[in-house]
Amino acid sequence: MNRTLVYTFLSAMSLGLAACATTPAVKAPAPPVKTAATPPVAPPAPVAAASVPEPALPAYLDPSNPVYSQRSVFFDFDSALVKPDQDPVIELQGHYLAAHPELNVRVEGNTDERGSTEYNLALGQRRADSVRKALTLTGAREGQMEAISWGRDRPRAAGHDEGAWAQNRRADVSYPTR
Repeated sequence: MNRTLVYTFLSAMSLGLAACATTPAVKAPAPPVKTAATPPVAPPAPVAAASVPEPALPAYLDPSNPVYSQRSVFFDFDSALVKPDQDPVIELQGHYLAAHPELNVRVEGNTDERGSTEYNLALGQRRADSVRKALTLTGAREGQMEAISWGRDRPRAAGHDEGAWAQNRRADVSYPTR
């Protein structure tokens, strides 16, 4: 029995040693493959806010343009005749309208506060018609203008003196607002 015990013991020991002796082989990482040198890639630059140009305003909507700021033709008291000193405004507006036949404008006649409502409406209409005809002579088409009268209902200047009245005796070229 001794012998059997010794054999059993030796068998068990050899099995245990065999299990310990074989450890799994660990693979070492492969060395890096060398290729042609490439420069490092820089991260993309931050994108600035896109500067989208604003569409240019047409001259008749641009406050810095004379077509916008010079739209009024002024008249003497009780008159609908365009004075020679008003020709630059007529020429400026007439040439602009001739160059932009797609535009339609309203020529609005105005008067000062003196006189009856009926008289001022008729005088305002004569002033608007006078400016419309003068604009036609500089190239504007009849079909792109409408002449109306506001009489004394739309004063530019408040007051009851010659300075205010002179500002209110006018015809304005009124463009569309878009």
